[in-house]
Amino acid sequence: MVFPKQERRRIISTREKIVDAAVGILREGASESPSVRNVAARAGVGASTLRHYFPTQRALFDAALTRLYAEAMPDERIRDTTVPPRERLVECLIGLLEPFSTETQARRTWQVLYETFLAPEASDAARQGYLVIARQAAHRIESWLAILEAEGALPPGDMRTRLHLLMVVIDGLSLDRAFPELLPRAEVEASTLRLAVDAVFGHAAPGDEAAAG
Repeated sequence: MVFPKQERRRIISTREKIVDAAVGILREGASESPSVRNVAARAGVGASTLRHYFPTQRALFDAALTRLYAEAMPDERIRDTTVPPRERLVECLIGLLEPFSTETQARRTWQVLYETFLAPEASDAARQGYLVIARQAAHRIESWLAILEAEGALPPGDMRTRLHLLMVVIDGLSLDRAFPELLPRAEVEASTLRLAVDAVFGHAAPGDEAAAG
């Protein structure tokens, strides 16, 4: 079906308004959850309109997290050869923690993740929906590793194992952000990510020292 240009703009605008509202709730770590009712109210649309674009709460949450991850992962940075390769990768990985920026926001996001995908009452279809988010993050990390490998900065290796290691570390750090701070978080996160990146590189990568100088 072909819509006139004005109608297409209206459809895109309404959908984006809804996603903006859901992202805003997640970013603020608000006491309200990104439910259909709360998101519709914030977006200024009716619940039936929201359901038209997002038939399920899972579809709405997928769209909101996809937006957050897309905004948090600037692929351009990984190509900046004036910065040491390891530091570039660490910076990009830190961007993956954007949906968990504060303790309150991290708790809110993990609560919604649990209720949507992991709770006993969640359907198998809902649990499969988590793969949408996980695959997007995995694709980005894999592309960063591939860029560094093509550049000659990262020695060839087992991409799947490297990818799994980095994703597990990111998941652990994002969950840690939901708990009261035990150690200086920013310092510990950076050192943890550097340890993981060092393990991925395995040894001094060509270009690290030159770029650092």
